Amino acid sequence: MDSPDRFSPYATPSATREVLERHGLYTKYALGQNFLVNDGVIGKIIELSGLCGDDFVLEVGPGIGTLTAALLCRCGRVMSVEKDGDLPNVLADTLSTWRDSFSLLQMDALDLTSNDIDQARVAAGWDDTVAFPNKLVSNLPYAVAATVVLDYLQRFDFLESATVMVQKEVADRMMARPGSKTYGAYTVKLSMYARHVGHFPVAPGNFFPPPRVESTVIRLDRAVAHDASGRALTFEELKAVCTMTDAAFATRRKTLANSCKNYFSGQGDVLGRLPRIFEQAQVDPRRRGETLDRREFIELGLAYLGGEQC
Repeated sequence: MDSPDRFSPYATPSATREVLERHGLYTKYALGQNFLVNDGVIGKIIELSGLCGDDFVLEVGPGIGTLTAALLCRCGRVMSVEKDGDLPNVLADTLSTWRDSFSLLQMDALDLTSNDIDQARVAAGWDDTVAFPNKLVSNLPYAVAATVVLDYLQRFDFLESATVMVQKEVADRMMARPGSKTYGAYTVKLSMYARHVGHFPVAPGNFFPPPRVESTVIRLDRAVAHDASGRALTFEELKAVCTMTDAAFATRRKTLANSCKNYFSGQGDVLGRLPRIFEQAQVDPRRRGETLDRREFIELGLAYLGGEQC
């Protein structure tokens, strides 16, 4: 590190330019990507994530390793996923100090599986006592940020939390409450797997070059959805809740009855059961999806699945 008081040696405009120029990437990346160049923001990400020395962090989109270097100083292991084939050589350079605790998977983050993670762990020479990653900490590529967060929380039950930088509008959807303009199917589905515990804004001036959007770093901790009796929902029940959530928001600003009819069009068996589903869930079909809370969507999902199993 350049200074013991810094979180990352690359979180300045000059350091970022130097790395890009050294690898001949200045033109290509300065025009197409936005690099975080404020070390104070890096520090706030680290603080919000609650890292400790035993944590095994999964990171998506490490870029030149700005955040990665700070993570490696404060946790046990980091495994990063990067799609761009030009960046592994950059990361081998910038993160050479931590080669024994850093592993890179060159692939599309949306294709990542637990088997990929396990194979990368073995290839890195990490013994069997090193478990799967327990925290996702990333400055996510904005084009896939919302998808990655929900997908990983749904599929990777070993992740205890996600501390991610996303576009402000995406964070607003993650934190939205019933009745608000940003509350929708994504909000409800995410709430089945996680709860918001903290966030802070990041202005465009903290990046090189500055983006045209506002950003937010948000932390989500894993949450387990329960039915009215306190029993944790099964995988199939969660899928059913997500199905009914998509149906409720299929035609926004229409009643649940009309939106669900549109969503299940062509599925006569489900259409015929809709009145019973609403009745069993004790949800008025004349309401709109954006007025329902988490508990009511759970009841709709359980009613939907109950009819399927008959």
